[in-house]
Amino acid sequence: MLYGTPTARRRDAQRNRAAIVMAASEVLTEADPVSLMPEIARRAGVGQATLYRHFPDRHALTVAVLDHHLDRLEQAAADLTGHAEHFRHLLRSVLHTQIAMRGLVVLIRRLDSATQNRYLQRALTALGGPLRRARESGLVRTDLVPDDLILLFTMVQGVAEATADAAAARAAADRAVDLMLDGVCRVVPD
Repeated sequence: MLYGTPTARRRDAQRNRAAIVMAASEVLTEADPVSLMPEIARRAGVGQATLYRHFPDRHALTVAVLDHHLDRLEQAAADLTGHAEHFRHLLRSVLHTQIAMRGLVVLIRRLDSATQNRYLQRALTALGGPLRRARESGLVRTDLVPDDLILLFTMVQGVAEATADAAAARAAADRAVDLMLDGVCRVVPD
């Protein structure tokens, strides 16, 4: 049994880490990042010592949450291979996640510019293939390039931050997403 104990701890540690990242993702959709750590520990069902053992500070936790969401984006983009018609849905999902996770965006802005750029490039790379296929299929503007997506992200963020009222900001940003996607994507006749 001596050899089984470390494996069990590693699995337990992996579960704790995953629970913390999921709880952080949840908290960042609704809370001010200032009170982040104690609430995340509570929702993950771990003590603060466990939380800080995995993530010694907000920076480490921000990076882990961002990695988690980018992993999901990369998987979603890979799943679209051969389905160019789903690009609009993927982009809408990315933009709505940006709106919902205002707290994460605040924390991302605290990262150094090189780290921010690295993550932005990772997102653009994930979206690049589906964008290219959608463009080749005539489903988006022929002049739309990955760097144009940065403009969309920036515009949505500007709208989302235009008011302190989270519900009003979310409604305005949702409307902005619809307007932008109508301008970027082409309607394919049945």
